[in-house]
Amino acid sequence: MAHKKGVGSSRNGRDSCPKMLGVKKAGGQWVVPGNIIVRQRGTQFHPAMNVGMGRDHTIFAKVEGRVKFFERINRKWIMVEPGTRPVFFDLETEVEAETEVAA
Repeated sequence: MAHKKGVGSSRNGRDSCPKMLGVKKAGGQWVVPGNIIVRQRGTQFHPAMNVGMGRDHTIFAKVEGRVKFFERINRKWIMVEPGTRPVFFDLETEVEAETEVAA
């Protein structure tokens, strides 16, 4: 008599939900306070200036600025360089304004 049941499709069907881990904001990207930069298990990345670390090791921004990744003392660190958001302007509006001034 068999001690193991035959392995068929009735034994399949188990899977865990995705955990959505990884880098969410790349180096040089603009972040505002509260933005998640990295979701991780353990400390693959360590928090440096202007970032915090949650209970589940999620690293998030504390200030507005640009994300910077760097490596020191055999560790990977993440910081946010504070600054003001760059102002983007509409090129067509800018050209119209210059032509009105010239006229």
